[in-house]
Parts: sequence; structure tokens; C-alpha cells
Amino acid sequence: MKEYKYKINGIKFNVGVGDIQNNQVEVVVNGTHYNVELDENQTPKAAAISSAVKRPSAAPRTETGAKVINKPAAPAGAASAVKSPLPGTIMSLSVNVGDTVNAGDTVCVLEAMKMENDVHTQVGGTVKKICVGVGDAILEGTDIMIIE
Repeated sequence: MKEYKYKINGIKFNVGVGDIQNNQVEVVVNGTHYNVELDENQTPKAAAISSAVKRPSAAPRTETGAKVINKPAAPAGAASAVKSPLPGTIMSLSVNVGDTVNAGDTVCVLEAMKMENDVHTQVGGTVKKICVGVGDAILEGTDIMIIE
């Protein structure tokens, strides 16, 4: 089953599409399974041809197939901002100035479109500054805190 990610009107959808067999295909949308019958005028051969075309990967890969992602190393002691991944309202802060955090730690909860989203730090270090407060409405890309 091939996996696709779509964003329609700002809503994310994870879609899995199975192989076409007798004008039938299994489609999974955000975990819900559907058996879809294709229009008889549609030619399954065209779908099979397009799916067989090899497309180059957007990112280089290792021999094991893992993506090779080169990120410049930050100099020791360099500050890094935790930025808001989307617009919303700060619901809670999990850390205080002076706290030590590890990469991947949840540092706050952001409410966006009536959903609570955990915001994680990409780097480890010490929280030097918190730039927002609980209840603040922020835009995408806003600095939430500075970690050094």
C-alpha cells in the first residue's frame, strides 16, 4: 500500500492506496478503510504505469535506505530558538528559565484549531529565555523560547 500525505483546506490527511484489482481498490484515510470502485471508463493500466515509474528521491539515501540529512553543527554555547510550528495559543509551558532540556523534550503545549499540540525542542541545553506566556496568541515561526 502506498502512503501519501495531503493537506486540504489546512487539514492534514494520511492516505494509503492499495493495488487495483477488478476495478476495486482499498483506500485508507486517517485510519478509516474504504473499498473504492473505480469508474469502468477509467483504465487501471494507466494507474499501474504511473506507479511503476521510479522517481528520484528528494533526499540522498544511505545503502540501508535511510535519508542523509546534513545539518550544520551549532558552535558550542550557541543559542537556538524553539519556534512555533503553527499559529495558535500557548496552553502551558513545561519548563522554566534555567531548566536543562534534551533534544525532543516537550517544552510547551500549543492549541491550534481546537487541538492541543506538543511543541518539542530540536536541541538540548539550558533554557535562557521564555519569550511567550500562557494564553498568548502567536503566529507560526514565533520564538517560544531560547535554549543555549
